[in-house]
Formats: sequence, structure tokens, C-alpha cells
Amino acid sequence: MSRPDGSSPDEPLGPAEGAALLKPWIGRGAAYRGAVLAVSGGPDSTALMGCAALCGAGIPLVVATVDHGLRPASAAEAEEVAGLAARLGFAHRVLAWTGPKPPARLQEAARAARYRLLADLAREAGVDLVLTAHTLDDQAETVLMRLCAGSGPAGLAGMAPARALDGLTLGRPFLGIPKARLVATCEDQGWPFVRDPSNIDPRFGRARLRRLLPLLAEEGLTAERLARLAARLRRDEAALGDAAEAALSDLRRSDPGGEGRLVLDGTGLAALPEAVALRSIALAVVAFQGDAGRQGEAPAYPPRLERLERIVLGEILPALRQGLPCRRTVAGLLLAAGGGRLTLSPAPPRRPPGLHST
Repeated sequence: MSRPDGSSPDEPLGPAEGAALLKPWIGRGAAYRGAVLAVSGGPDSTALMGCAALCGAGIPLVVATVDHGLRPASAAEAEEVAGLAARLGFAHRVLAWTGPKPPARLQEAARAARYRLLADLAREAGVDLVLTAHTLDDQAETVLMRLCAGSGPAGLAGMAPARALDGLTLGRPFLGIPKARLVATCEDQGWPFVRDPSNIDPRFGRARLRRLLPLLAEEGLTAERLARLAARLRRDEAALGDAAEAALSDLRRSDPGGEGRLVLDGTGLAALPEAVALRSIALAVVAFQGDAGRQGEAPAYPPRLERLERIVLGEILPALRQGLPCRRTVAGLLLAAGGGRLTLSPAPPRRPPGLHST
């Protein structure tokens, strides 16, 4: 069965199609100084490297393989990538994740380490772009994982085609391409690749969800539809974010109590649509944390959506509408409603258990 663009779900990428996908990122006239290609040796990233070689980059490129040291074969696989990179004309670096590995949430820690190592290499090489080979299937799995975790619209928006990465840009040129097409591309071009056994290891949630995708597709919930949902939510999230930023700017008030607090117009806040009010308060929390960080204090953790909804929608906004006082803590901050205002300030230290005033 063909896809909406007329291609087969397992049709190889032709040179022209690969070039069209990569040209905005690495073609002549691209806006970037150079790029790091993240290549693990799997079919997706191998296709990224091969297509970059075929299209002829207009900016400097370096290929990087992160060796997490989690499997005995990882070092040999990195060397195989180095060999193919050399045949394709690319410089190659192996980036090792050293040090102790956490016993829990290992894949999350590995992902954070991978991006940190890639960003460090990009800065060392004097380039400002990191490209990964995330696919349509990866996007669908991400949306499903976040749905299972109870994420809101921002989480269900999935992975963005481009995002900031520690002062650089992280790009995903293959985000709309099915994995099967990249596998077929490697096979058609004779580019060798490896298959990471962790991708089918049932210990990991993503691998378990991956097995469900064919069953969901039979009911109509295809990877394409999950990706389309993510794109729509990204669009709506951008509009909501703009509205919340504008509202927060209008709601800021001078603080008669001095520095160290953020004061908002409570009446105006309570009159906003709840989605905008919720996002405005979330932005205010982040803004206050940033101010605290600049003053040398340890910034608090970002607010969790569930707690923010429960406190803001269930308590703060009703109190503002009714003119009642309300004090709640969120992400290390005290939110105090009263007198037609909402004031954000550092939360007082918690009293140790068993310690009571006399």
C-alpha cells in the first residue's frame, strides 16, 4: 500500500529525495557553519550518513558515534561506522560514555549523555548543528510513550523537527520518513548496518510499545496519524505559548514589597481562559527560577503538569475569582493569592519532621 505522498512504505530513498531532505540542513547556502552527524551504526543513522555523502554537503561535516559501553559489541560497532565513514569521505569520532551507569532509567541517562557528548564535539569542531536520524516510527513511539505517561499537549507534540541543544541546533531531517524506507535505502546502496538488540528488549518501555504499533495500525492508529497528531499539537502549543507570553507580559506588576518576588495582576489572570492562565503561571515560575539562578541561588525544578493543574486550576484561580486568600507551593516557590494579586516568592524551608514550635 502506498503512502499519501505516493511512495511505498519500504521504498528506498532515491538520491534526489535524500538530497531534498538534507539540503535545508547541510546543502550549499545552509544557515549553519557545519554539522555533526550522529551515527550509531543502525540503519536509520547509516542512511543519514550515506545520503549526506550522496548529496554532497555544502558545509563541513563530522560523523560521531557514541559508545555507551552498555553492550560488549558496542566498541566494534563504532569501529565499523568509522570504516564506512572513511569510505564515504567523512572524518569520524568515537565518543565514549564513561563513568558509573545508573541502575534505573538507564535509557534516559544514556540519551542525556549522548546529547551532551554530541554537543561537546560540535563546540570543539566549531559547528552549530547536530543531526540525528529519528524517523516517523520514532515519533509515533514517542507520542505513545508520553500518552501512557499522562503527558499534556506539550508532551504529545512529540519531537520537533528542530530544537535548541545547549546553544546549538538539533535537527531531525528524517522525522517524516518510515524506518522501513531507511532500511531499504541501506540495503539498496550496500551500506552495512547493525541492529541494536535493546530495540526489541522487553525490559524497555519503548521496545514494548514498538510491538504494539502494528496492532494499532490495524485499527487505524498508524504511525502517520500519530505523527500528524504531534504536528497539530506542536502548532497549537506554539499559539498557546505566544498567547501566554503576551498575557504574562501584561500581567506583571511592580512589587511594592521590594525585590525577590514576582507579582501578577490576579484579576486579569483569573479572567483569562484557563489554558492560557495555566501556561502563564508556568512561564512565571520558569522566569522566577531563571532570576533565582542569576542571583546565585539554586533554581527549583520545573513544575509538573498534574500538580500545576491541581493547584492552579483547582485552588489558585478559584481563590482569585472569589477574592479569597490562598497559599500553595509549586516547584520550590510559594504562590500566594490575595488582594487582587498573585505573588511568587521562594518557598520557606520545610520544617524537619518531629520539630515543632513551642
